[in-house]
Amino acid sequence: MTEPASERLLSPFATGLACKCPRCGEGPLFQGFLKPVSKCESCGLDLTFAAETEGPAVFIILLVGFVIVGAAATVEALFHPPPFVHLLLWLPSVVILALALMRPLKATMIAIQYRHQAEEGRVDG
Repeated sequence: MTEPASERLLSPFATGLACKCPRCGEGPLFQGFLKPVSKCESCGLDLTFAAETEGPAVFIILLVGFVIVGAAATVEALFHPPPFVHLLLWLPSVVILALALMRPLKATMIAIQYRHQAEEGRVDG
């Protein structure tokens, strides 16, 4: 027997990589390139908690840096190209890889926040 869609927990990674609503997995998560919708058009989930999510940028910097520095070091060790070749290879690669990862990682971060009911920190007084 299958659970109703409203009661089953969807994988935050599956919904994040698809850039879909973390609750229903159907409605689009973004309007434009990186701006989250305020409310899911399928299930009505309020997504205003995700408006200020900029955490994925840190992960993208680390991941893209690791990949590009490793690739650049390998190319340098094997072929010893002049510096302008490195610029022609790695500057566009950094931009393309960072832009390609931005939406799915931001959507995954939003889905993880939803799954764990993460909120802003508060000081109890």
